[in-house]
Amino acid sequence: MAVGGLSDQPDAMPTELPPQVRHLLASQAHVIARSQAIDLGLDVETIRNHARYGDWQQLAIGVYADFTGAPTQGAEVWAALLRAGPGAVLSHWTAAERHGLVDRPSAAVHLTVPAERHPARWAAIPGIVIHRSRSLDQAIHPAMSPPCTRVEHTVLDLIEASATFEEAYDWICRAVGRRRTTPVRLRVAMATRPRMRWRQDLKLAFGDAKGALSVLERRYVHGVERAHGLPTARRQARVWQGTGNRYLDNLYAEYRACVEIDGAAAHPAGEQWRDKDRDRWNAVHEGIDTIRVGMPGLRTAQDQCATAADVALWLSSRGPATGHPCTRDGCQVPVRDCGSNA
Repeated sequence: MAVGGLSDQPDAMPTELPPQVRHLLASQAHVIARSQAIDLGLDVETIRNHARYGDWQQLAIGVYADFTGAPTQGAEVWAALLRAGPGAVLSHWTAAERHGLVDRPSAAVHLTVPAERHPARWAAIPGIVIHRSRSLDQAIHPAMSPPCTRVEHTVLDLIEASATFEEAYDWICRAVGRRRTTPVRLRVAMATRPRMRWRQDLKLAFGDAKGALSVLERRYVHGVERAHGLPTARRQARVWQGTGNRYLDNLYAEYRACVEIDGAAAHPAGEQWRDKDRDRWNAVHEGIDTIRVGMPGLRTAQDQCATAADVALWLSSRGPATGHPCTRDGCQVPVRDCGSNA
């Protein structure tokens, strides 16, 4: 009598797989967990026979592929997920690849599991990095397969893992600039996380905090220009640009130069092109060159000093310009005399 698809012989050739097993394999890059196979009606001996006769190969403990040869990237991802167990989802750099935020695959598969899970027994598996989350239910994408964090939560995870705010800011720029999400959605996702690094700065970077642009403009005027004795710009200077008036944030008319403050980490593509068109019009028709300063250049006193050094050098290359170090230790803005071009 056959049991579990096998004859009474202990080393019987494995029989054809049931349709439900074949369907699951097809949906998981031809990878299956032993627990899944058992739930679908295969017994342990049948699974062993498929591996023994070379129909299946073991990719990880308790995880098999129904093909021979090197596994595809998709098979490796599914093997990592199934090895990690219930509730695991792709996250961080692996999720970023899935969402089109990066152009190269990560060297490791990054997974997040619920906080109550204890990954110690497989945390050391080569090629798999395990993260834990207390709010994973809110972060999971409702439809993606293999399971993956939503793009907004992927960005927030990568921000949390960033070594510097500049690195974190770059993830926002990628996500919004590539039209994978919006600043509003990022802000809503961040509201679900009671603990978040750089929360206030991120609100400014998203451009959704009340007065975000005015906060950055104030930092430029007081932390960059006045603190370092730079020439004083005309604020919101009106110029005519073909189709109507335009207002320049900080116009240094004597130097034919303008510093524009970008309030959000990234603009939609249409706004980016309008900014570029305005800069080109300024350069071609008004002879005004433009540089743009965003959140990374204004966030801290050290950032403001670095921005001041760049602006001082830029202005002095266009005419006599003043400048001096501020009171912060280590400020590198050189002393510039208004009678010199050096």
